[in-house]
Amino acid sequence: GLSPQVRRNTYLFLLCVSVRNRLREIVGASTNWSDHQQALAERVSLSSMLAKSQADLPARRMKDSYIEVHLPLGSEPQLREKYLTYHNTVRFGRILEDLDSIAVLISYSHTHNPALPRSPLSIVTALVDKIDMRQHIIYPDCDIKFTGHVTWVGKTSIEAKMHMSQFHDGAYRPVLDATFVMVARDPENKRAAFVNPLTPEGPEEKKLFQEGETNKSRRVELSTASLLKVAPTDEERKIVHSLFLNTLDSKTVSFRSRVLPPTSVWMEDAKLKGLEICHPQERNIFNRIFGGFLMRKAYELGWANACSYGGCRPNLVAVDDILFQKPVDIGSLLLLSSQVCYTEGKHIQVRVHSEVFDPLTRQHNTTNVFHFTFASDSDVPNIVPKTYGGESTQTPPHLTDTRTGINIFSLFSLV
Repeated sequence: GLSPQVRRNTYLFLLCVSVRNRLREIVGASTNWSDHQQALAERVSLSSMLAKSQADLPARRMKDSYIEVHLPLGSEPQLREKYLTYHNTVRFGRILEDLDSIAVLISYSHTHNPALPRSPLSIVTALVDKIDMRQHIIYPDCDIKFTGHVTWVGKTSIEAKMHMSQFHDGAYRPVLDATFVMVARDPENKRAAFVNPLTPEGPEEKKLFQEGETNKSRRVELSTASLLKVAPTDEERKIVHSLFLNTLDSKTVSFRSRVLPPTSVWMEDAKLKGLEICHPQERNIFNRIFGGFLMRKAYELGWANACSYGGCRPNLVAVDDILFQKPVDIGSLLLLSSQVCYTEGKHIQVRVHSEVFDPLTRQHNTTNVFHFTFASDSDVPNIVPKTYGGESTQTPPHLTDTRTGINIFSLFSLV
């Protein structure tokens, strides 16, 4: 589980524990919560250093943002405790935290201006587009390596792809592939800011860039296809109607009399909820709650929901469409709600919704939506909705990709 000695004399190499410190240096963030107001005030003056247009910024290459980060679980055992579960496996929520920090650092590497002591940009995670698991076992005593770079940019947004591998049986073996979308804001995080354009070199890089363009188009298409904006398609109507007919009581044939089919569970009985008080310890470099922390908490609740539903310890198959809609302030009451949305065979798809609750105004505001696909050891009960909202959340997607042409899994209950 111990990887061979790697070169440590280059800026591109970092240990996981150093990533957050490096980000603080880049933006000039304070390491102490008591100094955060002064640090924020000092960043306001950096607004004058922002580019007036993207044309004012030099183009970058993909290799300019390439980074390699190591998590030496095998060679440095003292690091393991933070990453270990009770069952001596690796906590995937911690991996999500590391991926989030690395994606931010990749983006800052792309926008780095050597003439400026601090970056005027506030780069934050907008979306986790996709995380595909290449294998389900992450060994707790083997070194881990993250690599990644920018693969596409818009005017104010950046797509970063990362790969995680683990040293086992004498070689690094792939564990997962991840795609994050980041956005650049001004120092006060109030408006969008321009980022350096990207110049792909060679056919492989051009292919990656084109995939980024395709991903952007798909996201736009999906955002306009929500059932909150357009009526269900014929295919969706048929699926919803079929689900409804399967729950009618054949003795009464009444709309009000619903019967749970064999080996099934009502969707309303497959929920799990949690609450987090957002303390300063979980802040990011801009003194908001760290996105990786939100992902970890959502994943752990979703995993517990799938574990309870399937009656065993499930394996993660994929993560899709984690939307960061609003930042979470320090001191917020964060409400997390997990729902099993769809099942097929051994697979369980879970949607986690997070919102902040203001006890003074009694208002609830959605901050994030998370989608996870898990695999159980054996077939699980079918999930059955009782309401139109549940049915619109439950139409079957492809099991290794929660995004589908019939656009359902990412929708939340309408009632």
